[in-house]
Amino acid sequence: MSHAPNLSVIVACLNPGARLHAALASVWAQRGTALELIVVDGGSTDGTLAWLESRRAQIATLIAEPDRGVYDAMNKGVAAARGEWLYFLGADDRFADDGAAAAALAHARGTGAGVVAGEAAFADGRIYRFDAAASPLARNFVHHQAALYRRALFGDHGSFDPALAVMADYDFNLRLRQRGVRFAPIPVRLAICGTGGLSDRGAWRGYREEIAVRHRHGPAWRSLGWDALSVVRWVRKKIVRIATHD
Repeated sequence: MSHAPNLSVIVACLNPGARLHAALASVWAQRGTALELIVVDGGSTDGTLAWLESRRAQIATLIAEPDRGVYDAMNKGVAAARGEWLYFLGADDRFADDGAAAAALAHARGTGAGVVAGEAAFADGRIYRFDAAASPLARNFVHHQAALYRRALFGDHGSFDPALAVMADYDFNLRLRQRGVRFAPIPVRLAICGTGGLSDRGAWRGYREEIAVRHRHGPAWRSLGWDALSVVRWVRKKIVRIATHD
């Protein structure tokens, strides 16, 4: 491409199998905007790399090398991106429809915000919407499959912390909020998400990191009540999962 795209779509993956096919098909189906696709593969051994190479002409940048986890891979994608806006799509997720990217960009341009967030729907019926009034300490307040970020934010405020396996996007969002970056809601459903992803598994590590991230960005006394609720949410999710599998 001779001109910079409006949007860079970054997909990080490791042995995603056939799920990746639907994710990338939804990117290639987007209409009404100039976008580039960046795929960062951490060293798949399930045939994914051969499949990606067979579609190389449809991928602006393909990075295939070991990484330190999904956020390290996402940082590599950011470094390669040329778009004004960035979108991080999970390997088992897909755009909600073929006009989702164009609709999100149209709303984003009118907000003047650094981050715009719409809606992500899960295959099991759950829906996540950005709530501008919610306390940012309660939990991650932006679902990254529902959000566009201005690329300049990463140059101005740093990247995702790869030491965090599950909550580096929450850490980044809190960092931006504390530095006065504006988050704006947009009336767009951006993604349909698969269940059981990295932050959806209910593992204790995610809740532990959520607690640790809170304490990075504020005094302990402001976080303690939310910490207790994190533990309650973890216990509740374990109970639900046990009941579901019985």
